[in-house]
Amino acid sequence: MTADTRGLLRFATDPGSSSFVEFLSAAAPDQLPSHRMMDPAMTVHATTIVAAIYDGGVVMAGDRRATMGNLIAQRDIEKVFPADDFTLVGIAGTAGMAIELVRLFQVELEHYEKIEGTSLTLDGKAQRLATMVRGNLGAAMQGLAVVPLFAGFDAADAAAHGASGAGKIYSYDVAGGRYPEQYYHSVGSGSVFAKSALKKLWRTSMSEEDAVAVVVESLYDAADDDSATGGPDLTRRIYPVVYAATADGVRRIGDATLDAIVRTLTERRAGSPGS
Repeated sequence: MTADTRGLLRFATDPGSSSFVEFLSAAAPDQLPSHRMMDPAMTVHATTIVAAIYDGGVVMAGDRRATMGNLIAQRDIEKVFPADDFTLVGIAGTAGMAIELVRLFQVELEHYEKIEGTSLTLDGKAQRLATMVRGNLGAAMQGLAVVPLFAGFDAADAAAHGASGAGKIYSYDVAGGRYPEQYYHSVGSGSVFAKSALKKLWRTSMSEEDAVAVVVESLYDAADDDSATGGPDLTRRIYPVVYAATADGVRRIGDATLDAIVRTLTERRAGSPGS
């Protein structure tokens, strides 16, 4: 057994909080995403993420393009992930650090549930993510910003008021500020265009099918004006990553469904090319 291992076990057996991030900060701070040393000019960036509430849950979608300067670094990156059984997190910003932060957040939620024997509330999960984003502030000031979008199905709210309004969305700033959003939201370089589309397309009491079509179209519009956002690629069969969170848990929307939505959208737009 090495000295490093003995030191880690010492922290593991000490009484402490139910936060895995706090444990890691004490036992192995070099493993935190905020301690990675990178050149901002050589990092891959990921955008754009959108989310929309519908009658019975919330959907989140992300385009598949990652850029490095003026280059397309990857055409099929995934930017939306299940955080746990009922929540979703999407990433915008420095891709490598953002993906590490998401994985750490997933462990954080699982660790809390194992230690405490119960899961955090949706608002508690959003606050934990805010704390992690705040911990990355030093790296963000050096140009390595990570800005997530968090959404989920609030089971406690559904039990009290019904499932129709139980979908929730939270946005963040680089300092860890946490902001509940109404109806819909978008982050990333194409967010201005995506949110403008959401403003026109979103309506109350949408079905899940309608909500998926709305977020896909908003990403399509973002890709039309933002070079860092990739639109649906029918030739390569690359579609946005789309998840729904409902009372039954999180579920990824299949490519067959997205293919039908994208083809309907492009045919409709082809009939009005100036729109």
